[in-house]
Amino acid sequence: MTKLSVNINKIATLRNARGGNNPDVVQTAIDCECFGAEGITVHPRPDERHIRYADVLELKKVLNTEFNIEGYPDNRYMEIISKVKPAQATLVPDPPEVLTSNAGWDTIRNHDFLKEIILELKKSGSRVSIFLEPDPKQVEGALKVGADRIELYTESYATKYTQNRAKAIAPYLETAKVAKEAGLGINAGHDLDLNNLGYLIEQIPFLDEVSIGHALICDALYYGLENTIQLYRRQLK
Repeated sequence: MTKLSVNINKIATLRNARGGNNPDVVQTAIDCECFGAEGITVHPRPDERHIRYADVLELKKVLNTEFNIEGYPDNRYMEIISKVKPAQATLVPDPPEVLTSNAGWDTIRNHDFLKEIILELKKSGSRVSIFLEPDPKQVEGALKVGADRIELYTESYATKYTQNRAKAIAPYLETAKVAKEAGLGINAGHDLDLNNLGYLIEQIPFLDEVSIGHALICDALYYGLENTIQLYRRQLK
């Protein structure tokens, strides 16, 4: 079954809005694991507008599931990976000032840069995943730079899902098949929710992991965190 990694950035955003430690980011991560999450994802940005460097260090001490740390591979990110040694390092191409991840890597244009970065990351023993648009050519590039997995950037799928879900999933299915044949693991994330997740899994049942944060936390306001995590896990079966 595809694993669910819960992105807890929004929990940190809520905490930071008032200062103090409410909600408690570390305790929330522990609770997510107890409620059925099979991984915890964070994206510690340089401005620390949600997850902070200190949060990452504290989370490392208590997590029992897979820890996935996303980020642009600047010096700060590389230092975090070297120190924390998470199960997975997910590379995203977004600069510090953007609101949220909004594009995949051009693995062909950035071949030399990514290859060097991935070699360094693997010294920490972390699996390396690269954020990608649904494009088979980029999969080939990801393989050449030494990635272990790709993460399909699913904003386009989510946006077009209500108009024509078969058309929306088509490029993702093609890209996923190419990645599977190449021996790469496949993750997915961005704008996935209870409405569109089930169809994604139905069409690409060999996905290794989905990383979901914003929609899941929004749903938890209505359904409760424990129930929401179970609702998402049911979509993955």
